Parts: sequence; structure tokens; C-alpha cells
Amino acid sequence: MHVKRSEIILAVDDAAPMRAIIRGILESGGFSEVLEAKDGVEALEILEKVRVDLVMADWKMPRLDGYGLLRKLREDERFKTLPFLMVTVDGQKENVLQAVKAGVSGYVLKPIPADKLLLKVFELLS
Repeated sequence: MHVKRSEIILAVDDAAPMRAIIRGILESGGFSEVLEAKDGVEALEILEKVRVDLVMADWKMPRLDGYGLLRKLREDERFKTLPFLMVTVDGQKENVLQAVKAGVSGYVLKPIPADKLLLKVFELLS
């Protein structure tokens, strides 16, 4: 049994089943406040209204992808230091380097082992 956590996490992925998997993993780790967005545009709308402690975003999404969302957040003073975890099937070295240069806090490849994801989230929130 995990201790209940008070942090708010925003899970951004265009696939509803993946958002549900991420939510389940996070809830198993004690996170009860998990918000969801289907793309970067929706994520930005949520971030204007709610203070979140961590953003987890898929790289490939319609309208505004995870990399575009990361860049927009890093250009905004309010979100420059907000922990951002990129979650993607794409582990191409150039994409990882591109995300690191843009200020990503962490990178996790799908399929995501629950324990690895929780470890990364706990690390970014500590």
C-alpha cells in the first residue's frame, strides 16, 4: 500500500487507453489527482486553470505534440521548471537529444513497466 500523494499530475496522450493505463499506474503509486488531456492544446488549456506538479506527455499527438508542448512550457516563465516527462514509443537518439536540449526532465519508453514509471515520477517530484 502506497502513501496517498497530494501532487497533481497531467497525463497527455491522444490514446484514451494509454491515458487509462498511466492513470492506473499512478493511482497504484498513491496519486489520486491525475488529470488527462488528449493533446498539447488541451494540456495548455488545463495548465492555464490548474496548478500541476508534473506533466507526462506522449511525443506523437495531433494538433500539438509532446515536443511542441515542452517547448511552449519552457518558453513560459510560469512553467520553465515544471517537471516534464516524455513518454513515447520513439527512442530514436536524435529525438531524445532534441527533447533534452528543449529541457525535458525525463524520458520513458512505451510500453511502460509500472515500477519504472513510478520510480521516474517519484524521482522528478522529490
